[in-house]
Amino acid sequence: MRPLLVIALLALTAGCVTSRPPIPEQPNAPTSVGIVDTVGKQWDQADQKVAASVSIARENADRPEVVRSETAVALSFLPAANEGELAIARARAAKADQKDYAAAEAFGKKLLAQIDSNWAKVEADNREALRVSQLKDARIAELTADIDRVKAEASRNIWTLTGAGLAVIGALAFAFGGGARVGLPLLISGAFCGAVPHIIDSPYFNWLALGTAACVAGLGLWWLADKVHDKVNAPPADHTHDDDQAPKV
Repeated sequence: MRPLLVIALLALTAGCVTSRPPIPEQPNAPTSVGIVDTVGKQWDQADQKVAASVSIARENADRPEVVRSETAVALSFLPAANEGELAIARARAAKADQKDYAAAEAFGKKLLAQIDSNWAKVEADNREALRVSQLKDARIAELTADIDRVKAEASRNIWTLTGAGLAVIGALAFAFGGGARVGLPLLISGAFCGAVPHIIDSPYFNWLALGTAACVAGLGLWWLADKVHDKVNAPPADHTHDDDQAPKV
C-alpha cells in the first residue's frame, strides 16, 4: 500500500511541474495591411474622378451647363466645405487676382505632396508593424515549445529518479532482512515509475487509457447490477422462530 501512495504523490507532483498558465497571443499589427491598401485605392479612385470632372469642366468653360454638372460630380466625392473656406474662395473670385490664384494653386500642390508622403509613411509603418508582430508570434511559439519540452523532460526525470530510488530501496530491503514482502513491491513500483514516461509517450497511450477506463466503468456497472440483482432475488427473512422465542406473558 505504501508504494502505491508514493506513486500517487509523485504523479501529483509531476502534474504540478508540467502545468503552466496559458501564454497570451501576440496582438496583430495596429491596422490590417489589407484595410490600408483598400482605403488607399478608394482614395486614389475618388481623387481621379474629381480630377477628371474638374478637367472636363475646364475644357468646357464656355458651356455653363457642362461646368455645373461636372463640378457637381466632383463635389459628390468631397466633404462639404466649411464657411471659412467658402468665404476665402468667394473673396478670391471677387478679386480675380491671378497672383492669389497662383498662390492658392502652389499651396494645393504642396499640401497634396505632403499628404502623399504621409500616407506612404503610414503604409510603410503598418507593414513594418505587421512584420515585427509576426516575428514576435514566431518567437513566442518557439519559446512555448521550449518550455513544454523542458517541462516534459523534468517530468520524465522525476519518474526516472523515483524509479531508481525505489529500486535501490527495494534492493536494500532484500539485502538487510526485509525480504520479498517488502523488497519485491518496491522493486516492482520502481520499474513501473521508470516506465511511466515511455508509457505516456507511446502513441497507443490514449487508446489504452480509454480502454482501461471503459473496462473499469464496465466492471463497476456489472458489480452494481449484480448487487441489485442479489438484493432483489434474496429470499424473504423467516420470522417464525422469532415468534416462538418471544417471551410469553
